[in-house]
Amino acid sequence: MIDTPLNLREVGRLRVLEALHHVGRSSRSQLTRLTGLSRATVSSIVADLLSAGLIEEAPDTSEPEGRPTGRPAQPLTLIPSAAYAVGADIGHQQVRVAVCDLNGDPIWDTVVAGDTDRAPRETLDLTADLIQQAIREKDIALGDVLGLGVDIATPVRTADGALEAHGIMPGWVGVRPGRELEERTGLTAQVANDADAGALAERLYGAGRGTSDMIYIRLSTGIGAGIVSGGRPLTGVGGLAGEIGHVVSDPRGGICRCGNRGCLGTVAGPAAIARLLEQSWGRRVTVPDLLRLIDEGDRGAVRALEDAAEHIGIVLADLVTLLNPELIVVGGDLAAAGPLLFAPLERAIRRYALAPAAEAVTVVPGELRDQAEVRGAAGMVLAHAPRILADRLAAAERGGDHHPVTTE
Repeated sequence: MIDTPLNLREVGRLRVLEALHHVGRSSRSQLTRLTGLSRATVSSIVADLLSAGLIEEAPDTSEPEGRPTGRPAQPLTLIPSAAYAVGADIGHQQVRVAVCDLNGDPIWDTVVAGDTDRAPRETLDLTADLIQQAIREKDIALGDVLGLGVDIATPVRTADGALEAHGIMPGWVGVRPGRELEERTGLTAQVANDADAGALAERLYGAGRGTSDMIYIRLSTGIGAGIVSGGRPLTGVGGLAGEIGHVVSDPRGGICRCGNRGCLGTVAGPAAIARLLEQSWGRRVTVPDLLRLIDEGDRGAVRALEDAAEHIGIVLADLVTLLNPELIVVGGDLAAAGPLLFAPLERAIRRYALAPAAEAVTVVPGELRDQAEVRGAAGMVLAHAPRILADRLAAAERGGDHHPVTTE
């Protein structure tokens, strides 16, 4: 269905919702400045939104300056529970589903382990079941869910949402998970690569807040990067931008699942480091074993991590020279290694990147840890929350067939 164009009043309502979504809380006078609307128009729109149950007056916790004069301005905020977004994170070894409120905070979050790479139908069925379980357990009306964001551990073609999964998730080649989950859940879906979702989450809610040029690198089962340039995600024509796990790091290295030899993921991923220790020690080493050994300061595990960090740093040095980011945010399993990972990684960036670009970039751990990707998936929907809410309110007023705006 094509949305009916907004009239001038509805445009004003959208501006107010966008301003509150962006700044978090604002007085009526601040909204007047932020939106460019008249004071009377803002007051009228605020009254509408209060009545619709989308915003509320919040207590003013700021310290008064000097002697108070008259009634203090009452800050306004979006009501977090006025609507929700669902995020689904489909990795190589697990499915994670979270329900987030309008602030992007999870109110329901669960993880189910499983081998997803060759089982798309079963994985999508499980994802749909978890989504329905979340909505049921939190007693959320389907009409209060703005949409579903899905991230997956493989490149996604922007044009049609199909997966470029050759050599990465073999069973998923050509699958359109957004369309499949729309049919299973009744929710409008958006799909992105997992590292791109992680980049969005760290930029919205974590270590990258307010940063327009950043790289998020995910060091987990696979290695990938989500790139933000000039405030916009950089995905490439086929969704392949940032696939640094398949940049050749050792031309004489092992064969990667993509078919090339010596990709970064075969040298520096957590599973690759664990396999190296297995070969050296003659006993099984899992990724959890590796992380525990690093935490305990095992000399062999630490040396293997440092070597891997240098390989990662060399690849990142090229990105730093090419893209000149302000920030690199490191997430995924290996980020927990802290300085043992970051010191050799930063040293390699300083050594191999163009000096001014290396000096301009800061490398930090992610703040959202294992929630980054699923919160980024929900964040894809929440980025459009003001427009969706404005459309639904307008449709309800016209008696249309959009989901009505509900109040609690």
